[in-house]
Amino acid sequence: MLEQLGENIKLARKRRNLTTIQVAERANISRNTLYLLEKGNGSTSIGALFSVLRVLGLQDDFLKLAADDVLGRKLQDLGLLGNEYK
Repeated sequence: MLEQLGENIKLARKRRNLTTIQVAERANISRNTLYLLEKGNGSTSIGALFSVLRVLGLQDDFLKLAADDVLGRKLQDLGLLGNEYK
């Protein structure tokens, strides 16, 4: 999944006709950090990821992570149902 995320970020950067240097400078990260992020390296910080998404105008996508927690809601509902019988 991280590799796919990295590829998506790389494609978004290329669609905007931005170089790695431009994005790294605007995100205030090193070019190497951007390279690792685009490769799907899990050691890059979440702050670096958010900064790059902001530069690309995709920061709202960040808020969609775990927003629709279907499994969590089902588990919560099961827990609520279980409380009725106690």
